Amino acid sequence: MRDIALMSVILVLAAVALRRPWIGVLLWLWVSLMNPHRYTYGFAYDAPVAMIAALATLLGVLFTRERESPFKGPAVTLFVIFTAWVTLTWLAGRDPWEQLPQWEKIVKVNLMVLVCLALFRTKEQIFCLAWVLTMSIGLLSIKGGAFTLVNAGNYRVWGPPGSWVEGNNEFAVATIMVIPLLRFLQLQVTQRWLSWMLLGGMALCAASALGSHSRGALLALVAMTIVIWWRGNNRLRDGVVLGVVAALALAAMPEHWIQRMETIETYGEDASALGRFSAWWVSWNLALSHPLGIGLSITYPPIFEQYSPYGLRFGTPVAHSIWFQVLGHHGFIGLALFTGIWVATWFGADGLRRHARHRPEHRWVGDLGGMAQVSIAGYAVGGAFLQLAYYDFPYYVMVLVALARMWVLREAWRTEPTRGGVWRNLIGLGAASPSSPSGSAGAGPEAGSGDVPGAAPARPQPALPGHPAPPQQAARYPR
Repeated sequence: MRDIALMSVILVLAAVALRRPWIGVLLWLWVSLMNPHRYTYGFAYDAPVAMIAALATLLGVLFTRERESPFKGPAVTLFVIFTAWVTLTWLAGRDPWEQLPQWEKIVKVNLMVLVCLALFRTKEQIFCLAWVLTMSIGLLSIKGGAFTLVNAGNYRVWGPPGSWVEGNNEFAVATIMVIPLLRFLQLQVTQRWLSWMLLGGMALCAASALGSHSRGALLALVAMTIVIWWRGNNRLRDGVVLGVVAALALAAMPEHWIQRMETIETYGEDASALGRFSAWWVSWNLALSHPLGIGLSITYPPIFEQYSPYGLRFGTPVAHSIWFQVLGHHGFIGLALFTGIWVATWFGADGLRRHARHRPEHRWVGDLGGMAQVSIAGYAVGGAFLQLAYYDFPYYVMVLVALARMWVLREAWRTEPTRGGVWRNLIGLGAASPSSPSGSAGAGPEAGSGDVPGAAPARPQPALPGHPAPPQQAARYPR
């Protein structure tokens, strides 16, 4: 029964995607991140659900007029160049035929990222993307948090089977990246019950990350918490609250969890940590001797014998770091491009925050920019100990920032239709006062959307008091 219900939903959404391909992107995102078919027990378990979603979306793209250039900012340009460089280093590397399945997987993910950038444009679409992206991992993380509490942290939390984040360490980092996005959504909704549910979801996600027993996830969680604390309006109060919560969480974890986390201080005696150092040395030495990298894998015994000071003492582990993974696979040029994607995304998100300071009616873009930065910080720190360089979740955080940036640059609030509806209120799009049906949650009326439903079309409004720039310059995006 579960199989029939799931496949019915997927096929219906795939049919809708033929006419509205942006719905197909959401379907693809859901099935590729959450892997819902892996929680069935019949024919749906091995069904090609991702292929169904991708084919329906790409067919829809061929016939829709609602598409535009996917090049929406410096981060996207670097992303495309990085994808091309990955292809070049794969072809020039070792055993390209053997690594073909991995290259195909990467290209499929990156292609759908570009399709998303080409199809998504409106605030409504941006919010739908944020909800699907967040809840695809968030629901599993909330479940993992409940599992951790029920079992007092004695068992590890694992990710969806057959996904990029199936392992406990990888899923923990994905969970940490979700927490800031849950916070963004909580800031937008107006229903008190939903706001409290999202707040509880954030707490359960943190419990899930701790329940993974991942030392890298603990460091990422600390880094993310520091960024959130630094961004707060009352650091003293927030510091006390976060300290109390952290103390309670640590006190609730079992003794063997504490012992495992304490090995962070004695990493020189830990075989797992030394295995990571071995892989990092291999990546560094490979980059020095192979400017084009070595392809999409470094797990060859002869490579470790030649390039690691530890030889095969710790076997042939994977890179165990997004940074060293890219360095070993694609050389210093690949690492520079990869790093550039996240630096450009960070500054793009910072531009959203600065824009919202001058346009409080657009508070949602500032919230998105701030929480995207926190999510990237969690990925940068947690990913430093895991092999997740090609995982699609962080790239969709990049997409959210790029889409919001373009929304601001073209002053979309002046032209987008102002529709109401219960579901729009639920996702945070209908949170403004009656005179501004399309405003952000708690943000007040938006310029250019101050007419009541059924009235004459809205005309551009002058800049807010205290911002005397003319209308065409009032929303200039900080560069």
